[in-house]
Order: sequence, then structure tokens, then C-alpha cells
Amino acid sequence: MADLLKLNVQERTEMGKGPNRRLRTTGMVPGIYYDAKGANIPVKVAMVPLQKAYSALGSAQVFDLVLEKEGKTETIPSLLWRVRNEPVKGVPEHVDFFGVDLDSEIKVSVHFEITGDSKGVKLGGVMELYRDSIEVICKPLEIPSSIVIDITELDIMDSIHIENVEFPEGVTPVFDENYAVVAVQPAREEEEEIGGDEDEAIVTEVVGEDESE
Repeated sequence: MADLLKLNVQERTEMGKGPNRRLRTTGMVPGIYYDAKGANIPVKVAMVPLQKAYSALGSAQVFDLVLEKEGKTETIPSLLWRVRNEPVKGVPEHVDFFGVDLDSEIKVSVHFEITGDSKGVKLGGVMELYRDSIEVICKPLEIPSSIVIDITELDIMDSIHIENVEFPEGVTPVFDENYAVVAVQPAREEEEEIGGDEDEAIVTEVVGEDESE
């Protein structure tokens, strides 16, 4: 087995919004370590190594969490489960780690990666990606970095359904229906702008933000 990326964290003893704000001013990010056995340990991690780890791993690749607690260190195979960014500066303000058993299967979400130049797109069609990720079940060290879909042979009006997507050995996709993942549709003619006093429908999406600790 190849050496896993290591990320050092320390147990966090002070809780609450005030201590967490002070912690962030020192370049540290508050977080929580969880595992399937019910462990729930407040931790803190340096921001720059965390950002580098997340850039390299995303949320679905195993790494070694080196936890310093009560003067001792423990190395735990883990996932970067969730990273919450500060909305203005975009830097991490909280992180959740999840410890895994390398011999037990888990369910994780993995992104699709589209490759190839569709012949339908070359003829003027438009590629549409209907799903950008899928949940899979596998052992932690078998989690793929992405699920690759080659669209080279897709012509206009062709599509690829989930049952036709190839998954690596040991990786089982989770789905209830054979939905289309990607398709090539005919180019839509531009709609003429409607003048006058007709009302315009404006749709907005409101995304709630978790409160910081």
C-alpha cells in the first residue's frame, strides 16, 4: 500500500464562538473528528496544510489523520468529510473529519469526469450533464478519484445511462433507476426577446449558511 498523505491535528479544549474566532486569527481552523464507533473529538488544524490536503484529496480520498491528544499521537485513516468556507474570504472556517476502517465498505459520493470530444458536439450539438456525482459503496482505499465517462462516440440525441457507465472493480454504484447521466442535444435556437411590458420571471435560490461555532 502506498504511503498516505498525512495531516496533523491537535485536540481542541476550548469551545464556543469566541475561542473559535480567536483560533482562526492564529491561522488555525476548528473542527470535529468523528468515526463510526461514535467518537466525537473537537480538534484544530493549521489552515494552510488543510487547504493543501483538501486540494489534493477532496472529500473522498483517504489520508492519515495524525491526532495529538494528551501528549500522545495516534494515526487514523480518515476522510475530509466536510469543509465549510467563510463566505466572503472563501477560506476554511470549520472542518469535519471522519475516521474509517480500511477493511470495511463505506458509502461516499464520487464525481463524474467527462472525457473525449463528442462527434455530436462537433456537429453543433450541446452536451448536457444531468448528474455530476454518484454515491458508491467500496472499501476506503478503493475509492476512485472520479468516475470517468468517455463521450467520444456520442452523436446528437445520444445519451449515456448509469447502467452503461463502467465502474472500477470493487466499486458498486448506488441508484434506483437507470437515469441518463450525460447526453448530446440539438442546439437550441435563440429565443427572440419579447419586448413591451410583459413580466419577467426571476428565480432565485436561497442557500442557508450554518452558524459558526
